[in-house]
Amino acid sequence: MNYSISYIVATRDRLTFLTIVLETLIKEVQPGEEIVVVDGDSSDGSKEYLQQLFEQRKIHQFVSEPDRNQAHAWNKATLMAKGIVIKKIIDDDVFCYDAIRKCKQFMLQNPRVDLIISNDLSSTLNNYKEIQKQSRLPQFQNWINGEAPSFTFGDVHMLIRKSSLAFIGLYNTDFVMMDWEYSLRISYLKANIAYYTGYNALSVAHPGTTTSKKNERLIRSQGQRTGVLYEYKGDDAAVSLWSKIKIKGGRLLHRAKKTSHFQTTPPPIGEVYQFYYNYLQRINDDNEFQFIQCI
Repeated sequence: MNYSISYIVATRDRLTFLTIVLETLIKEVQPGEEIVVVDGDSSDGSKEYLQQLFEQRKIHQFVSEPDRNQAHAWNKATLMAKGIVIKKIIDDDVFCYDAIRKCKQFMLQNPRVDLIISNDLSSTLNNYKEIQKQSRLPQFQNWINGEAPSFTFGDVHMLIRKSSLAFIGLYNTDFVMMDWEYSLRISYLKANIAYYTGYNALSVAHPGTTTSKKNERLIRSQGQRTGVLYEYKGDDAAVSLWSKIKIKGGRLLHRAKKTSHFQTTPPPIGEVYQFYYNYLQRINDDNEFQFIQCI
């Protein structure tokens, strides 16, 4: 069967977040769309939960086996995808599927577009009502104007045309900040990138997020390496702002747990995520956004 879009998920031992994200996705998925899940041999019940969903035909493709690293898992999911367009669904972030479908439709109508990125929202679980808006539009426009050979962006809001993988490639499995290297490589290759000024994703920081656990010294050294390779001189978001927020937010949350007597009891995680979904949907419904092409 041909699919217009593949929603790909890579996960390992994050059942609490995974169930929230997948249940929302399953409700949203439409005919002609597929869900692909790669599990890294979880031991927290995720594997069994996903197997049940697969047997119930609520997800279309599923595999559970050890991964060498995060990039390896996402590359597997990408290669399994059968859709014309691929959308990465991170298991602890929040997505607006109406906005995603607008991006998908734009790509279907403009076959020369290799990928779309959008504005992004971010928050931390301990201050979940404080949501920050992020934009890479100025950096995108500088790149379009030839003022910078490359620029960075997060992959949480990225949609890719599968046939374009032959040109832009997969994630580099040697990089811990894989979206950092990937965005610089894609832009340096002069891929046809479009920008959506709306918000198709909201990044959530917490102590268990993969980004918050990354080694900052390694990130800096790899950043210098890619800076030379892709002629990137840096800007105000030198490891992508949302990645910085996840790293800092996750660690602050971890420290806050040790001084919990200063904190109020947060609402159940499901209520927090429902707040996020409602906020993301509302900001897209209440505003007019546009697509900007690089050619």
